[in-house]
Amino acid sequence: MNDNIVIRTEDLCKYYKGDIHALHNVTAEIKKGEVVVVIGPSGSGKSTFLRSLNLIESATSGKVLFEGVDITDKKVDINTHRQRMGMVFQQFNLFPHMTVLKNLTLAPMKLKKMPKAQAEEMALNLLDRVGLKDRANAYPAQLSGGQKQRVAIVRALCMNPEVMLFDEPTSALDPEMVGEVLVVMKNLAKEGMTMVVVTHEMGFAKEVADRVIFMYDGQIEEEGTPDEIFNNPQSEKTKQFLQSIL
Repeated sequence: MNDNIVIRTEDLCKYYKGDIHALHNVTAEIKKGEVVVVIGPSGSGKSTFLRSLNLIESATSGKVLFEGVDITDKKVDINTHRQRMGMVFQQFNLFPHMTVLKNLTLAPMKLKKMPKAQAEEMALNLLDRVGLKDRANAYPAQLSGGQKQRVAIVRALCMNPEVMLFDEPTSALDPEMVGEVLVVMKNLAKEGMTMVVVTHEMGFAKEVADRVIFMYDGQIEEEGTPDEIFNNPQSEKTKQFLQSIL
């Protein structure tokens, strides 16, 4: 296997009751340091695909290889691998009864057995990078939506992941808060973080993606550079989708 490939899916299928195909034979590769943006209409399987990369959604059939290890194998300890894949959802999922700092240090201390002082220093440094160091002792209820999402990104980074997965991270935000979250994501991309992003933010896809995957009806309909997908799409379905949103 190519050392440069961090995640590879092979013939990934996901069926729900009533024979609904959420994913159908999806084979894809994510390379180290690559930013892959997944776009497509609602119900096309984008989020199911993303969530299957760390088995939050378990595929009906097919394989997910993470750094060469088949994590769909029942003998594999999935939690060990999950720790190396940061995940950011639409909803921030912060613990409301804990301060920002406690939210950030909980997993590194519990799962990585990191000393409290070290975990706090790391969390404060990361908060500083996203402009929120002064909110370390605030509670989630005291933060705006954009601030909560930035904290959620930092929480994932506190585990020092090798890959960051983003599932429509700005879709629950008010329009004026979207920009502050996208700036954090752009900076991560510049630093070389491997990222897979499901989003409706086409400007972000054009500016930051190395590769864009267009999904339709549970399958990869087309993929290419942002220039290829946005300026010269080959598939009629891609053309129709882009005409409907741009």
